[in-house]
Amino acid sequence: MTYVVTDNCIKCRFTDCVEVCPVDCFYEGENMLVIHPDECIDCGVCVPECPADAIFPDTDPTVGADWLRLNHDYADKWPNITRKKPPLPDADQLNGTPDKLRFFSPEPGEGDA
Repeated sequence: MTYVVTDNCIKCRFTDCVEVCPVDCFYEGENMLVIHPDECIDCGVCVPECPADAIFPDTDPTVGADWLRLNHDYADKWPNITRKKPPLPDADQLNGTPDKLRFFSPEPGEGDA
């Protein structure tokens, strides 16, 4: 099992989860975070820290293989992030917006730069 970040992170990109991750398995895109499934140790400490409730175990029926694949693919492309940053400007207003995958950007974030 691993944890994956799902669509409610898109356009929010809260990083509270990053701060508590003991293995630094989060990667930053332009408008969301992903978890590298091969690095995640399944501890789950990130889940209650996510203000967007966007992190789920890959065994959760609402997750599906597509989110696991997206997390894996982009974790291999995006920079690692290990420190908390401010969320995106409209994060509070967009938190909970349905069907946010349409806003997904494949562009990388800055990581810890």
